[in-house]
Amino acid sequence: MSWILTVKDRFQAAHFLKEYEGKCEKIHGHTFHVEVRVSVESLDKIGIGIDFKFIKKALSEIMPDHTLLNEVYDFNPSAENLSRFFFNELKKRFPVTSVTVWESEDASATYSEDK
Repeated sequence: MSWILTVKDRFQAAHFLKEYEGKCEKIHGHTFHVEVRVSVESLDKIGIGIDFKFIKKALSEIMPDHTLLNEVYDFNPSAENLSRFFFNELKKRFPVTSVTVWESEDASATYSEDK
């Protein structure tokens, strides 16, 4: 028996994609939506796997709100790279199964570790 806990948050930031040919090579902004999935196999005595507030707090601490992402990270800040970065940071504290970063309503990247 297991449960998947999901939390969502969002941040606003600008970025540009290095070595990309097209509109995204120019600086532009998004309201990024981040969805974190955590797997738990047991519940505490009141029926909670991990309190959502702990996952939300950890996520909020690593989201770079109102920044130029290219100045924050040493990697090309694509949705793919952001989802992997958030996954690896959150994995240090929680049994994360996947992280999805949405840069628009219809475009996202999900990172998970292959088992």
